[in-house]
Amino acid sequence: MNDMRIGVDLGGTKTEVIALADDGTILVRHRVHTPAGNYNAVLDTVAELVATAEQSTGPMSRIGIGTPGAISPNSSLMRNSNSVVLNGRPLDRDLADRLRRQVRLENDANCFTLSEAIDGAASAFKVVFGVILGTGVGGGIVIDKKLLPGRNKIAGEWGHNPLPWTTASDLAGVPCYCGKSGCIETYLSGAGLSRGYKALTGRDMTAVEIAGAATNGDREARACMKQYVDQLARSLASIINVLDPDTIVLGGGLSNIMDLYSTIPSIIGEYVFSDHVATPVLRALHGDSSGVRGAAWLW
Repeated sequence: MNDMRIGVDLGGTKTEVIALADDGTILVRHRVHTPAGNYNAVLDTVAELVATAEQSTGPMSRIGIGTPGAISPNSSLMRNSNSVVLNGRPLDRDLADRLRRQVRLENDANCFTLSEAIDGAASAFKVVFGVILGTGVGGGIVIDKKLLPGRNKIAGEWGHNPLPWTTASDLAGVPCYCGKSGCIETYLSGAGLSRGYKALTGRDMTAVEIAGAATNGDREARACMKQYVDQLARSLASIINVLDPDTIVLGGGLSNIMDLYSTIPSIIGEYVFSDHVATPVLRALHGDSSGVRGAAWLW
């Protein structure tokens, strides 16, 4: 076995493998569709991707896996995954058996945050709060380039708290897959942004289309984005009020909306319990590679 490392990002729609040298250089990267609703096929896919990477690199002893959800400290089984076929399964043990070596498995948002804290946008900071804004809304905490998973393995799960400081203009809370209603995720995910636009206009539009229309001056899209940014600022302010991180780094599809980075700093101070907010909100450096890179950095 050599000293390089392999990371696997096991997502709901795609699964990706990466091989990293110790200096962070990408040696191999390959992506395939994730099998839907078939647990054994998921295990096979991960094993095949690792084998593909090792055809180029040789055998590796360090394999990290990033996945939605987490292993429960109570049952040692997966929980809270929106890829529901994984829930209730001993995913880490099954992958170790299939790969015939030890693996380290962590939540995908934790992997994202670790990647950006080690050699990404937040590499110069000590305390990093990482945010994924996409199909879901995840988060992770890294301190001194070490992941903080938490006693219950839920550190950073800000998306399943209620939207703070709600106003009359916020939509009524809708059911979340976690079983509660009105979670931050139901407002700040891509589907949440689309829901807000439909409530305003009666029309369906994707999050990307809404952001594009707003940039092009569409009045209704701009109003929808203004509401979204205020909801995001409120939600991030609640994190600053508790953790007070050195920086917040954004990833996921909605992090590519560049107006976020110019607008959030101008309004977040309205909600933070301080007379001055110095917390930079940064865009992820590694983009959609951060999750799989972070999985590799679990070793």
